[in-house]
Amino acid sequence: MDEVKIIELKESILEDNNQDAQVLRDELKQKKIFLINLMSSPGSGKTTTLLALNNYFKGKIRWGVMEADIDSSVDAETMLSAGVPSVQLHTGGMCHLDADMTRQGVRSIEDQDLDLIVLENVGNLVCPAEFDTGAALNMTILSVPEGDDKPAKYPLMYEVSDLLVVNKIDEEIGDFIHERIFGRLE
Repeated sequence: MDEVKIIELKESILEDNNQDAQVLRDELKQKKIFLINLMSSPGSGKTTTLLALNNYFKGKIRWGVMEADIDSSVDAETMLSAGVPSVQLHTGGMCHLDADMTRQGVRSIEDQDLDLIVLENVGNLVCPAEFDTGAALNMTILSVPEGDDKPAKYPLMYEVSDLLVVNKIDEEIGDFIHERIFGRLE
């Protein structure tokens, strides 16, 4: 009897995407566009954080946002109403963006002559961490109401992150212990 041949599809898909992501990073570097991949769970404050950054960026940097969601255009409309060039990316049920999806969004907004593009990835602590988007920097928001156990439960999200923002620190909810977060990250 012959042996069964096993093909690991996930590894192949991720490897192809990683190569494409590097090509996108190189393309953006040539165009002098810095891309940030912003990840976190739904309701953690991604859009609110971007609105706060808009106040800081005004007159200092040309920037835009790509809003990724399974459906709706609520966040893109919010950013547009604040004067931030924005594009909505509908994933059609997928819980992540890959490099090619990101490239499609970049192409639709890069004509704005931007220095910085922020990809507000789909709200999810699993899938977005698995796929390289071609961003120069991965940023994750952890909000206090979510709890301090998220890095233990979703370690890949925090491992691929270059920058962690702890948000909603003014909310006294549960037994959030800052040392649990910062002790794990040091």
